[in-house]
Amino acid sequence: MVRLDGPLGSRLQDSGHPVSAPAWSARVLRSAPQAISALHREYAALGCDVHRANTFRCTRRACGDDWAELARLAVQLARAEAKPGQRVAGSLGPLEDCYRPDLAPVDAFDEHLEAARVVAEGVDLLICETFPHAGEAVETVRAAVATGRETWVSFTAGPDATLLTAAQVGAAAQACVTAGARAVLVNCIAAELTSPYVRALAGCGVPFGAYANTATWNGAETSVARYGELAAEWRALGAKLIGGCCGASPEHLRAAWGDAP
Repeated sequence: MVRLDGPLGSRLQDSGHPVSAPAWSARVLRSAPQAISALHREYAALGCDVHRANTFRCTRRACGDDWAELARLAVQLARAEAKPGQRVAGSLGPLEDCYRPDLAPVDAFDEHLEAARVVAEGVDLLICETFPHAGEAVETVRAAVATGRETWVSFTAGPDATLLTAAQVGAAAQACVTAGARAVLVNCIAAELTSPYVRALAGCGVPFGAYANTATWNGAETSVARYGELAAEWRALGAKLIGGCCGASPEHLRAAWGDAP
């Protein structure tokens, strides 16, 4: 099993750092990079196998003229805290809102390629994550693959699982595998609603997994013990990549990993 890290954005927000749109957690690269380093350090000590650099919103569209410098800084922060044998993943997200598939741009390959080339400079792999729109996900995977880096992709149906059906995620994941993705995942869906989406990934022919939110929109938090039970369901379905998304704590990660090999 590959132990994925937990969230950066929600934990930075919980610590009082401003993470408003459009830059979201990338804002903290300017204001408090040491807070990002501290989270990477915590995940490294926890035993995460893969650290996602805080590059999710590091694009020209979201951050302006210094976007590339911010992306390189985010990768440096993750790399500095990762322990030997732990991999650093560059995160590539939707160009607009990960909960607004209607805003997904058409023909976004060149814009995604611009970001992917910069992020790829210092990472071990690229993860195209939190995509609610199949077409943009495929374009981003194509851009990531063009850098020569190993590429993963992860889809979201939103915290309440209303943006995509499990069947739609399965079809989108297969299209991304055809485009060169070497692992497929789901994330940013409430943990209680994630299992059908994990099941939909099982036939894609590549490793698959999940890193879930701990709540629906305005819903009750999933307990550490319950998160562990749900992650055990994902592993029973064949998931090999397990972590946490919005709201997940280090304790949630420990519970999710369980005693799986």
